[in-house]
Amino acid sequence: MTHAAPGPGVRRSLLRWLYLLIGGALGVSAGLVLAWPAEALATAGLPPVLAGALVLLLVGVPVLAIGTLGEVRPVEAVAVGGLLTPGYAERPGPATTWRQRGRTAVLLGLHVLAGSVAGALLVVGVPTAVLVVADPAGSGSDVLGVEVPQQLPLRLLLAGGLLVLAVAGGELLGRGLAVLAPRLLAGPATERLAAAEASVSVLTGRDRLARELHDSVGHALSLASVQAGAARRLLVRDPAAAEEAIRATEDATRRALVDLDHVLGLLRDEDGGPAEVAPAPDLRDLDRLVGTARAAGAVVTAQVGGDVGALPAVVSREAYRIVQEGLTNVLRHAPGACCAVEVDAGGSDLVLRLTNTTPGQRVDASGGGRGLRGVGERVRDLRGTVSSGPDDDGRWYLAVRLPVHARGAAR
Repeated sequence: MTHAAPGPGVRRSLLRWLYLLIGGALGVSAGLVLAWPAEALATAGLPPVLAGALVLLLVGVPVLAIGTLGEVRPVEAVAVGGLLTPGYAERPGPATTWRQRGRTAVLLGLHVLAGSVAGALLVVGVPTAVLVVADPAGSGSDVLGVEVPQQLPLRLLLAGGLLVLAVAGGELLGRGLAVLAPRLLAGPATERLAAAEASVSVLTGRDRLARELHDSVGHALSLASVQAGAARRLLVRDPAAAEEAIRATEDATRRALVDLDHVLGLLRDEDGGPAEVAPAPDLRDLDRLVGTARAAGAVVTAQVGGDVGALPAVVSREAYRIVQEGLTNVLRHAPGACCAVEVDAGGSDLVLRLTNTTPGQRVDASGGGRGLRGVGERVRDLRGTVSSGPDDDGRWYLAVRLPVHARGAAR
């Protein structure tokens, strides 16, 4: 037999009640600690209003003082987001200014006060309703100073009213806090802007690492896959060529480990740890990159114009990754194809062009949706332009233009 789960509205009300009861428990704890001085004030013969105000002040001041602690703010934010307000997803840090401390203290005070009132309604209202209904003789006895009617229908009506008062009172208190709490936890505009910038920085860092993994490690693994397949086919009929392919596979995997160490170094740098990052390759390593593609079976020609050593470091590194991505897709999607790589570093812009010189054979740079997108992100970060597709002769090409703002920049 299965039981249906409570609906969203009922579940939300139960969670609000849980938030209130947590505040009530804090209020009861403070009341127990301060029970003796509170009782002394209550029995000192003072006017009831003055005595009640003093007792409330006696219990409230320590609660407000606790609310000024910086660490209370994120704790309240978690409770508000998880129990009180379903749409509240912000996670503010500890309070650092007196404005934030004061607003958090007000929220904690309201939490404890509303929770104490809701708890009192629940603890007093429900048992009283039971006593009203359970008067077996209908004796008309007093409950909490109110005479219970003898007629059963009237007793049921009174008990129902008490239950409605207890439940509705807690519900109203919870809804009110659900409106006030996010406003009290919200920081000034500068703090929210800083949090948004931090979130964007995290996402940018993740994209950066994803590009590095896809372009560097993916390239090396593609080479290893091609060489391993060639070694398997040549193992019987040409052992020497198979051994050469296995050696190339070993070299490719070794380079993959070097590139992986570089990416992990970037990750440690993102986390604020010591940045022991292996040097990233750039266009000065283009000959080695072309050589690995040739060793994997691609027919690659390379033409370099200008001094690539004078390029700014960031431009040279990103250009290397773009060429690497293009050659990776040649090996992955058109093994054995002829590819021409042109690099022109002599003008105000760095121009890259990779062309499949086999007419009618498309070199797909999609990479499962990540290849061209990664190239586009790198080009966009450097304010460049990129285009790809078949040219007039039916040859597939990838063309990139990157502005060079500072020759010989610090590396």
